[in-house]
Amino acid sequence: MRETFTGQSSMLFFTFLLCFFFTGCEKPPAIQAINGAAQGTTYSVKYWLNNDNNIDNNFLKQEVDKELARIDKLISNYRDDSVIEVFNQNHTANIPIILDKEILDLLIISADVHNKSKGCYDPTIKPLFQIWGFSDDKLHIPDDKAIAQAKQSIGFADKLLRDNNSITKKVPTVTIDFSAIGQGYAVMKIADLLNQQGIQNYLVEIGGEMLVAGTKPENNPWRVGVEKPVPNSQKISEIITLGRQDADNAQDAGGKHNTAIMTSGTYRHYFDDNGTRYSHILDPRTGKPVTHDSVAVTVLLDNAAYADAWSTALLCLGSQEGLKVANDNAIPAIFYDMGSNQQLIRHTSRAVAEQHKNWTID
Repeated sequence: MRETFTGQSSMLFFTFLLCFFFTGCEKPPAIQAINGAAQGTTYSVKYWLNNDNNIDNNFLKQEVDKELARIDKLISNYRDDSVIEVFNQNHTANIPIILDKEILDLLIISADVHNKSKGCYDPTIKPLFQIWGFSDDKLHIPDDKAIAQAKQSIGFADKLLRDNNSITKKVPTVTIDFSAIGQGYAVMKIADLLNQQGIQNYLVEIGGEMLVAGTKPENNPWRVGVEKPVPNSQKISEIITLGRQDADNAQDAGGKHNTAIMTSGTYRHYFDDNGTRYSHILDPRTGKPVTHDSVAVTVLLDNAAYADAWSTALLCLGSQEGLKVANDNAIPAIFYDMGSNQQLIRHTSRAVAEQHKNWTID
């Protein structure tokens, strides 16, 4: 119906009648956009509405901003009055501390990824960030004594006791840092907000971490660029295409498959000292930055908080250990290693190929 007819007025009239009686010739819905600042970075929401849904864009932005502010007040490690920082400042041991259900749910995810990643994901890692200077950008190499002392307050499995509605510190100085899961969680909560408003097709992005649902107008897929994991590079390494619905299953799927795309990289925050590069990806088991050749990991899951935590955990492990962990846990993960000739080498877990119906990677 979208061919261009020329030469005969009868054919033009016939085309006009088709466009009048069938919605296939209607102009496709426009993609709406919301942008703003949150969590020390920027956010972007793109969405489009079905004909039976009419939502004011300004109202939606207000709701998004309110939700992001609420999450910030709950789990931000950069404000003293957040719920999690009040917990961190409570230096009492062996006394249960009541916490919000959302925080407890994040700790359940954290425990799962911690256990399956051999302890490489650990939300009690904050003291290491502090002594290496990554928390306040006063970057330096701590001595072994400082690292050993910091590790006395680190250990998600043995220094925190979780209950149904509380957390008990076994060591008074233990703290919780949600920086490796917070953006993923925020992306997921904004997606929940859009779902509640009846919006089925959208792309949510906070600081480069994304979640997409459904498709673009006219059943076109969302296409997401993965940044080339090289310092100061603004080039795209590859394109991930998501959300295309096959004609046979589009109605059943409802255009509603969610995919979160979370990437962690050693190239984003680091410092050099005497020719050695030290990344902000710290291994809680050693107390030091990772030294393997993996420079980035991208994880694709329907749960954005899980994807965020797993991208950090797998990058901590590196491709040599991490691929096995990803395969054992059916995690769709793409590892990027820097070869000896400064060429990127890509490794993918089995789940990337097994779940290819959800995406294609170019």
